[in-house]
Amino acid sequence: MRIAVLGTGGIGGYFGGRLAASGHDVTFVARGDHLEAIRDSGLVVTSVAGDFTVEPAHATDDVTSIGVVDAVLLAVKTWQLPPVLESLRSLVGPGTAVVTTQNGVEAPDQVAAVVGRSAVLPGIAKIFAYIDGPGRITHAGGPASLAFDEWSAAPAPSDRVARLREAVTASGAVSPVPDDIWAELWSKMLFVVPFGGLGAALDSTIGELRTKPSSRALLQEAMREVETLARARGTHLPERVVAGTMAFVDDQPADATTSLQRDLLEGRPSELDAWTGAVVRLASESGVDVPLHRLLLEVLTSRHPGALLG
Repeated sequence: MRIAVLGTGGIGGYFGGRLAASGHDVTFVARGDHLEAIRDSGLVVTSVAGDFTVEPAHATDDVTSIGVVDAVLLAVKTWQLPPVLESLRSLVGPGTAVVTTQNGVEAPDQVAAVVGRSAVLPGIAKIFAYIDGPGRITHAGGPASLAFDEWSAAPAPSDRVARLREAVTASGAVSPVPDDIWAELWSKMLFVVPFGGLGAALDSTIGELRTKPSSRALLQEAMREVETLARARGTHLPERVVAGTMAFVDDQPADATTSLQRDLLEGRPSELDAWTGAVVRLASESGVDVPLHRLLLEVLTSRHPGALLG
């Protein structure tokens, strides 16, 4: 398959690297020193599942030079989407699949507005991976799974979904078959948004949030707000999704924080708009009250001016 990876960070570098190492024609889009290192020495992936190097690796900073591909792994962060979307058109032909991996639930619609809903496969990546220097990706743990499906799932997978799942699985990564990709996206949002917002507002790790009774109660209430919103928008979440998510919280390393919290505290562009901002925005559209998320958004934007501009 011909595959373009837009965003050669932890997600794009790991899954794209696996696909390239297994023989697929993968072009990585990167910038600066990262791009030069990939061109000069290949893409080096250090992984708990086994190290590998893609060498030579096809890499560019010019999306329009790639041409039409079979699949696009769209692995940039949410705040990086706007400048990428217009160039995305040059990659998409009649059968191209664009897999979105962004946190939150709005990216599939944003991409569909440019290339059409028929081209988009809403997706979700579950992995702890990051850039560990120019040309280097470290995969530290997590399921290392990439799930995706057609916008409206059918009883049997489409040919392009089946081909891409087979390619991901054969590469040594995991591609589970979701019962409902939208329920998967909202379930992840129900975890990361309350954890990210409260963690940033209270400057707390997940261990601190879950241990202190008052912050644990706030975390559960924030999850219930997201659950109510998801159900109001027609998403079929598991019946005990909050209890299940809190059990997951209790299993995480006590010192864990979210990328949102780290980015805000270090003054980097953040996904606050795609996380807490989206909950507030979609709740307003749906006639749902989310007072805790409105408060968190107000606190975090006041404390971190420009946070919503990403």
